[in-house]
Amino acid sequence: MRVSIKRLREYPWILRPFFWNQKRRYGAILQPGLLWARVPKLFGAVAVLYGVLDRKSSPLSPVLRSLVTVRVSQINCCRFCVDINSATLAQRSGSMDKVERLAQWKASDLFDEKEKVVLEYTEAVTYSDQQVTDELMERLKSFFDDDGIVELTGLIAFQNLSSKFNSALDVPPQGFCKLP
Repeated sequence: MRVSIKRLREYPWILRPFFWNQKRRYGAILQPGLLWARVPKLFGAVAVLYGVLDRKSSPLSPVLRSLVTVRVSQINCCRFCVDINSATLAQRSGSMDKVERLAQWKASDLFDEKEKVVLEYTEAVTYSDQQVTDELMERLKSFFDDDGIVELTGLIAFQNLSSKFNSALDVPPQGFCKLP
């Protein structure tokens, strides 16, 4: 990693419950969390935004959210994000099939029409040399209302923030998902 992680006791006490929850949920404290926590207000803002985007009442299904986060992570070459988000996708989808075929989603019949439109939109937002077209937006609107599109766009933007942060700081994978 390009920035050091402090010893746990050096972080403000108010952040320690977040770390405890990560350890309970993932079996380890997440290294990106320790990096964001070097600036506690920034950590708090990122944690709140992530919580809103990954809530149970989201108009985006858990599998769809995971497809988006893994695909953005792949595009941005974030090894940590691919690791943790792939493990979550495998858990949410019940197999490794979508994880293993996601990079080639266009040629796979494993993804339904809604997932393909969302992945096309994800790539159009993430790749700097692509644009969201009116035609793509119309196809997206056949599956989502305006609020759903805003939430999907927010998720894509958040994952771009997260994966670019982790990639720039060279955060390594923590062994959550054993990819073939």
